Amino acid sequence: MSSATLSIDLTALIANWRALDAMTACETGAVVKADAYGLGIDRVARALADAGVRHFFVALTREGVALRKAVGPGLRISVLSGHMAGDSGLIRAHDLTPMLNSVDQMLRHVENLAGAPFGIQLDTGMNRLGMEPGEWAALRDVAVGQNPVLVTSHLACGDEPDHPMNRQQLSVFNEMTNGLDVPLSLSATAGILLGKDYHFSLTRPGIGLYGGAPFSDARPVVSLDLPVIQIRDLAPGETVGYGNTWTAKRPTRIATLGAGYADGLIRAMGTTAQVYAEGTACPVVGRVSMDLITADVTDLAAEPAHLSILCPEQDVDTLAGAAGTIGYEILTSLGPRYARMYRE
Repeated sequence: MSSATLSIDLTALIANWRALDAMTACETGAVVKADAYGLGIDRVARALADAGVRHFFVALTREGVALRKAVGPGLRISVLSGHMAGDSGLIRAHDLTPMLNSVDQMLRHVENLAGAPFGIQLDTGMNRLGMEPGEWAALRDVAVGQNPVLVTSHLACGDEPDHPMNRQQLSVFNEMTNGLDVPLSLSATAGILLGKDYHFSLTRPGIGLYGGAPFSDARPVVSLDLPVIQIRDLAPGETVGYGNTWTAKRPTRIATLGAGYADGLIRAMGTTAQVYAEGTACPVVGRVSMDLITADVTDLAAEPAHLSILCPEQDVDTLAGAAGTIGYEILTSLGPRYARMYRE
């Protein structure tokens, strides 16, 4: 192994989509923004399309262009940033559906792509994207007259089932969409788990497809093996890495691994993370550097050729916890230098 290897289990990915789909009585789409959460939009989206996904969501128009090239015609691709200035030609050429977030975007769409499909995002309290209640009330009749294909909103606290914000946003969404004869969508992965009141016409899971929380029953999708470049022996008192932050307290064997924060293994994970040799934990020691990580392999019976940092013993959320972040950041930070292996 000359470079770190990122293995992506497409069979597990599809199993996760099917499991989330089985929780509802409505259509289940798929969110594949940020290069399918770092796992490769072309392979991931084609696998999902083959499994039955007919509605995909991306963040940016250029992501929608890449996705259309991967999956071909006939499937709906919704762009969550809406109809941005300068994007009309790409939206038209690649049959994309912008999710309009404002009056300005509505005007831009009608002026540049009259009759082309669009959706609408509503702000039900997250204060991030979408039309606020007052703006929507003024525009609703005009917007509905243009025949939107979908109306959505997004939950701020869906991963906290008991948070009162969930019920508050559900109530606002129901009020803002009351009487509409348009498909509706409120829930991503977390909202699916909240139950049928949140499901509406379409759900749009993201992180749960890729094995992340809060979908605790998700099958793991990614594993990451790091090559051992060198092993050295340290005497007590010797230090490892930048800043001399770790000092050997006993005769120690240190393995230097070929990946670092340039590969998305963020520096903040420090010495809290582990790497694994066939299930045996080896602590990361010293600072994570740009291209390298060091680990204490003193207690291994044999010198390893590689060590695993994403594996059954340490999933993306566990590794994220070591770095004080979330699984989304770990997945979407995985860099381009990995040799990628897809399993189907």
